Amino acid sequence: MSIAHRIRIKQREVLSARFNRLVNVTLDWQRGDGRWQEQQRETLDHGDAAAVLLYDPRRRTVVLLRQVRVPAFENGCDALMVEVPAGLLDGATPAECARSEAAQEAGYRVRDPRPVFDAFMSPGTLTERVHGFVAEYDPSDRIAEGGGLEHEGEDIEVFELPFDEAMAMILDGRIRDAKTIMLLQHAALHLLGPGRGVNLPAAP
Repeated sequence: MSIAHRIRIKQREVLSARFNRLVNVTLDWQRGDGRWQEQQRETLDHGDAAAVLLYDPRRRTVVLLRQVRVPAFENGCDALMVEVPAGLLDGATPAECARSEAAQEAGYRVRDPRPVFDAFMSPGTLTERVHGFVAEYDPSDRIAEGGGLEHEGEDIEVFELPFDEAMAMILDGRIRDAKTIMLLQHAALHLLGPGRGVNLPAAP
């Protein structure tokens, strides 16, 4: 159901436009009882992204990454963040981005990324929409060391582990990244856990 008739944007003020674009939005919102109320909201925009979980259904393994995330550290996370390969679209299609990030960050070739979700990660603040994919791999798909791009400040550790251990890392707090949790939970429901075997269409 469209809400366009209930929002009147009055002003957008750009507060910062460096790596992210921070905008203060002044708007009128029509409440549920019909009254109009002026509100101000700050939105943070750095573009949409794609993320991909690499999984081997025969060996029941997944490929994950460890890297520093300064905002998480600033909020008390004194550990490297465990994540799936992911990155900003930067003009690519979501599937193209998933393939590129898997090669650049993890060192794996991805032939058949399959879309599983399209989600806003923190809609109260971020405009970012993440396109989540899964893709099968086997050891022969390792084409490089991975690790990301040094000139962009990336210093990424690539590791492979049993799927059951990855799920345990969610429960004990070693995995705290939302997109990674979502993709692992999808794998538990449809790919590597009981009731697995849901066929998903390949992305173009």
